[in-house]
Amino acid sequence: MAAVWGRLTDRLLGLPEVPAPNVQIARDLRVPMPDGVVLVADLHRPRGAGPLPVVLIRTPYGKRQPVIRLLAGVLARRGFQVVVQNVRGVLGSGGEFRAFHNEKDDGLATLKWLRAQPWCDGRVAMAGASYLGFTEWAVAPYADPPLEALGLGITASEFVSSFYPGGALALHNTLVWSSSMGTQGDTKRPLHNRRVRHAMRHLPVGEADTAAIGRPEPFLREVTAHAEDGDDFWEATDHSAAVPGTTSPTTMVTGWWDLFLRGQLRDFAALHAAGRIVRITIGPWGHDTKALRATLSDQVSWLEAHLNGDKAQLRRAPVRLHLQKANRWLDFDRWPPPESKPTPLYLSQTLTWDAPLNADTAADEDGAAHADGGHTRPATFTYDPLDPTPTVGGPLLAPGKGRQRDNTPVERRHDVVVLTGAPLDRDLDLIGPVSATIHVRTSTGHGDLFIRLCDVDRDGVSRNVTDGILRLTPGHAAADGVVRAEVEMHPTGYRFLRGHRLRVMLAGGAFPRFARNHGTGAPAGQAVASRRTQFEIFRDAARPSAVHLPVWDG
Repeated sequence: MAAVWGRLTDRLLGLPEVPAPNVQIARDLRVPMPDGVVLVADLHRPRGAGPLPVVLIRTPYGKRQPVIRLLAGVLARRGFQVVVQNVRGVLGSGGEFRAFHNEKDDGLATLKWLRAQPWCDGRVAMAGASYLGFTEWAVAPYADPPLEALGLGITASEFVSSFYPGGALALHNTLVWSSSMGTQGDTKRPLHNRRVRHAMRHLPVGEADTAAIGRPEPFLREVTAHAEDGDDFWEATDHSAAVPGTTSPTTMVTGWWDLFLRGQLRDFAALHAAGRIVRITIGPWGHDTKALRATLSDQVSWLEAHLNGDKAQLRRAPVRLHLQKANRWLDFDRWPPPESKPTPLYLSQTLTWDAPLNADTAADEDGAAHADGGHTRPATFTYDPLDPTPTVGGPLLAPGKGRQRDNTPVERRHDVVVLTGAPLDRDLDLIGPVSATIHVRTSTGHGDLFIRLCDVDRDGVSRNVTDGILRLTPGHAAADGVVRAEVEMHPTGYRFLRGHRLRVMLAGGAFPRFARNHGTGAPAGQAVASRRTQFEIFRDAARPSAVHLPVWDG
């Protein structure tokens, strides 16, 4: 039965079938840490084999989780030995689980212990996805000698920018994940259930854990307590500065709808610029099972190459990505593709590729000002924290809720500004980073500026393509209160089809994906009282607002 299951698994993953060796599993190996805490691990290895390289997987979700067992089984059938370890404080491992804080020291201690075992030939690689990938980044830059290979799926060397994108608290993803971690071992787990969703409206946000799972959860408390500018609480968990010095051959998988996409692309670019051996695959998926399937297949081929010497699957470009709506996979030598040109799409009365003109150049020969001249009035809307602007789709930790959704109901609200371009006369391909420069003033000096780019089809259905958010504070405004807001948006690879229209929506929030901005300047985790905030979006020649699109002419 095990052999049949193994062949079926390989077929589902698109992997070549291999003769299934007799795999033995040694459970609950005790791995001592320098402070006396003991972590537990399972060892999967071909029965009767001598010393072999080790693939180390460190997880906060339990070493017998189905996906982990699947990966371990796939690798063990190919003659690898795999050590799957529960991180500190998780399901039999000693100590207290403090998300992200202990992975460097514990990971390096585990690596030292592995290399001392008689069944390890001294070579160690690491593999995994999401938090498991973070545990790799907590070890790889500091390992001496270096790891033999890294397999990194839907992850990044730092997660802090995902907790507070643009300075706004990522409420939905934070509460969903913390609720899951806070109920490890419970018979009934609340992931994505109605109680967790309702808890997203709880105030103050710093106590939403009790509304979600009935008790405090440390990660939620830490994220909400350290959400303000200048707080260095998470500094030791940020390994991005060490990425360029990481010499281990590295493979990456991510998706256009993954919440860690921006960080992973930064990691790839840093490794590539440093001349390291690295490749990345970007698919049309999010933080989901499709991404995990692609990750498993990708990491098997990489480990086969760097531990078993099978180089057959290494003959590909460093960047392979899927162009959405074109149903094409494309190969590039680097990220972003050199053929992608940053092109401004200006916010005027509509969306236009033409920059706004000042009053002099906008006048025609008769002295009449053009409609798009230097006197375009600001667009305005009012954000009410008691009725926060909702959002749909995007990079969410919620099966069935993320990715592209119909935005039309949100666009009809009174607290948004919607600008739409003319129908395209040809296909428009975007591949690369997306950003926006928006000149904005708020009545309170505070506010969250949310901007979303949508694809409007021939039937008028508006679907999100990419977005970004930026928290505004009084200290960033000019003397007249206007802020030049530079908003980093989600990178994309996307084709707008001929006859479709581009649409930009501006709002004061995107709830519950991001915690509401109360307009008072109170700390995010403690705020309860609120004030309405009026937004003015400037779009004249002196203060042109635009979305910068990576137009690819391939």
